[in-house]
Amino acid sequence: MKINTVRFGEIEVEKERIFRFVLPIIGFNELRDFVILDLNKDGFFKWLQSVEDPALAFPVVSVFNMDLDYSIDLQDNVVDALKIKDVESLLVMNIASIPQDNPQATTINLLAPIVFNLDSLLAGQTILSGSGYDISFPLFKKG
Repeated sequence: MKINTVRFGEIEVEKERIFRFVLPIIGFNELRDFVILDLNKDGFFKWLQSVEDPALAFPVVSVFNMDLDYSIDLQDNVVDALKIKDVESLLVMNIASIPQDNPQATTINLLAPIVFNLDSLLAGQTILSGSGYDISFPLFKKG
């Protein structure tokens, strides 16, 4: 199917790549369908593009590809909502905030990761209460 986006123009997306957010992204409760765009195969960032809102796309990263001490413990209601049966079917990504005037000040939200079930195509944002993780963890070390 074709979707229109403000940032990337018209793109072709296979229906099998669209995730249904059963646990919505905080502040965007009305938007349910998103696709992960990997426009630069060698790039660090991917984009989480709304299928319903052409203007909404979040830069996302997988912190498990980084040298960070990060683990998540999903609550039972998240496991149930996403129909998780096997951790091997999960993809966890974190939303990045990239200041236009200073990309070196990019931060990532470790407190509220987005969990994707690759088998069921269900997804959701969850808050890791009591984890001590930050919503604005600096991506780059100041040097």
